[in-house]
Amino acid sequence: MTNRRDFLKRASMLVAGGVVSSSFLSGSSASKLQKKHIGLVIYSLRDDVKELGIQKVLEVIAKMGYVNLEGSYDNGRFYDKEPAEFKKMVEDLGMKITGTHLNRALSNDHESDMAWWKRATEAHAVAGMKYMVMPSWPLRGEDARSTLDHVKRVGNYMNEIGVITADANIPFGYHNHEYEFSSKIDQVPVYDLLIENTSPSHVFFQNDVYWTQQGGFNPVNYLKKYPKRIHTLHIKDEKAIGASGTMDFKAIFEQAYANGINDWYVEVEKYDGTPQEDVKQSYDFLAKANYVK
Repeated sequence: MTNRRDFLKRASMLVAGGVVSSSFLSGSSASKLQKKHIGLVIYSLRDDVKELGIQKVLEVIAKMGYVNLEGSYDNGRFYDKEPAEFKKMVEDLGMKITGTHLNRALSNDHESDMAWWKRATEAHAVAGMKYMVMPSWPLRGEDARSTLDHVKRVGNYMNEIGVITADANIPFGYHNHEYEFSSKIDQVPVYDLLIENTSPSHVFFQNDVYWTQQGGFNPVNYLKKYPKRIHTLHIKDEKAIGASGTMDFKAIFEQAYANGINDWYVEVEKYDGTPQEDVKQSYDFLAKANYVK
């Protein structure tokens, strides 16, 4: 058995040789140093992006401890950076950019719409994205969710986009707000109707748990109802995560993990403190939660 003298002698030799590992020096405590897989929507720091620039904001996010990011796309670029450049910026800080939000309203020019999505898909492929997510209803007008025909038209649009992104092995998804639940057709939420009128092979759903609850429904019930359609989550609260005390995050995470969901992103839209303070508070809350991996 190795005694304490032998252990210290061996450790000194390894340090001198520059090959000592953290696991050797700290033993079983090394696993405790592993960061949890906590994601962040960069939109949570949108004002800072404008004032400080994306590089500084990414540095702040990395220092907080986030490892998985969701960003935004515009006209072939990400935060005015070329796809490969933006990917490198994120990865140089020890993080991954795994998805974005992007949208093009459904127009009467089908060819132009599809060309836009093809170009966007090419940019996302270069950036190494895992997901492309539409963040709002693409059909404009006050009554754009009032009939089943509206839902079917939107569903067909999403199916076609999903076929394009699938060619690049990037799943295409839809992100909800409150209105997909408060809007109903024959007492059925538009959210459910959209799921029923999109292809499981080409459209997944990113459930915003806060907006689902604000729409009058329990997000856990939707995770149970559609385990094969909801693939990612926005973890959100009224302000900083956990501050309101109205969201049952424990139940949400337990069901999400049971469904096999691994990619989820904190989103902070309103603040009690500064945006950075509330985003850091959200990280700390989840990092301390024993139900978060």
